[in-house]
Amino acid sequence: MNLPDGLLDTSWTLPAWFVFVLIAARALRRAPWRVLADSARLNAFLGLLVALLVLWHLQAGVKPGLTLHLLGATVLTLCFGWRLAFVGLSLVLFGVTLNGFAGWQVFAVNALLMAGVGVAASALLHRLVERLLPQHIFVYIFCNGFFAAALAVLAVGAVSCLVLALAGAYRGEYLGEEYLPYFLLLGFSEAWLSGMLTTLLVVYRPDLLTSFEDQRYLGQG
Repeated sequence: MNLPDGLLDTSWTLPAWFVFVLIAARALRRAPWRVLADSARLNAFLGLLVALLVLWHLQAGVKPGLTLHLLGATVLTLCFGWRLAFVGLSLVLFGVTLNGFAGWQVFAVNALLMAGVGVAASALLHRLVERLLPQHIFVYIFCNGFFAAALAVLAVGAVSCLVLALAGAYRGEYLGEEYLPYFLLLGFSEAWLSGMLTTLLVVYRPDLLTSFEDQRYLGQG
């Protein structure tokens, strides 16, 4: 997470830029911008981005590229869908990189790892929960808010370690012993924070969750 310049060579950064541009273009073109026409949702979107910008600066790590911080991908995905979530996390990454906490050359790699993998995992798990589990408010909160957030962080950690190992930046054994296990602890923290925020939104502001419908989860017309 938050990889610096010099850790990956151009054989990784150039293809990452190509993929990132394709995904970003699709997200920008098909994002439900009308959702942000509502002032409450716009304020919530901007507020979440500012909060995540602060959280992404609160990182811990001992070696270049081996840092840990909360993600927030699940909450953004539940509130605004995967396209706006991807755009939002890319903006957060832009702010983090602008402040020197990540590299510009590997911006696309960082975006694909944190925004791409994090949002994709959150969206996929949400669809699986909707398809396989009962449509109940507690299922929504615990599976989408808590467990999906933890699994999204673990997915980001696993893919990050795989990329670093394949690129030869660090030995796979070292990453598996000294870096990846900490994502279990980070996943617990992410689950607690995302689950708490999801619960508060469901109870007090369900209108801010585009993935939540009263008629579906509460049986209300």
